[in-house]
Amino acid sequence: MLAWSAVGCQTYQDDLTRSQRAFEQNEHEHALAILRQLEPDTLHLAVNEQAQYFYLRGMTDYRIGYRVDARHWLALAQALEEKVPGVLPEDWKGRMKDALVELNDGVYGGGLPSLGNAKVKPGDSSEPAKTDKPAKSEDEP
Repeated sequence: MLAWSAVGCQTYQDDLTRSQRAFEQNEHEHALAILRQLEPDTLHLAVNEQAQYFYLRGMTDYRIGYRVDARHWLALAQALEEKVPGVLPEDWKGRMKDALVELNDGVYGGGLPSLGNAKVKPGDSSEPAKTDKPAKSEDEP
């Protein structure tokens, strides 16, 4: 049974390595597909591999333009880095920080809609509500 568990962990590690390779080759859609498939199994990864997953997932989403998801995953990577200092390489921490500053500035300045792929609930946007009735003209009583 232990051997089967080791094979499973190796597969997760292989997927993580493949996703990083795809990310580094600017094959972001391919990297995201691998990462999404790996997502349910992230608890099987070691702490440093979880941080790697969070970073790669966040930066992949960021580069594709999935800004809400990018902010989520990068915040998780940052939280894990704060909990276990040194779990991410220095250059990754710098890129993560820069991306989070940009994403957070957008949210704090313009709300979630500033992230582009945020879902806005009816009535939450700054746009006037749309109705089926035409607007009244000034001549109408």
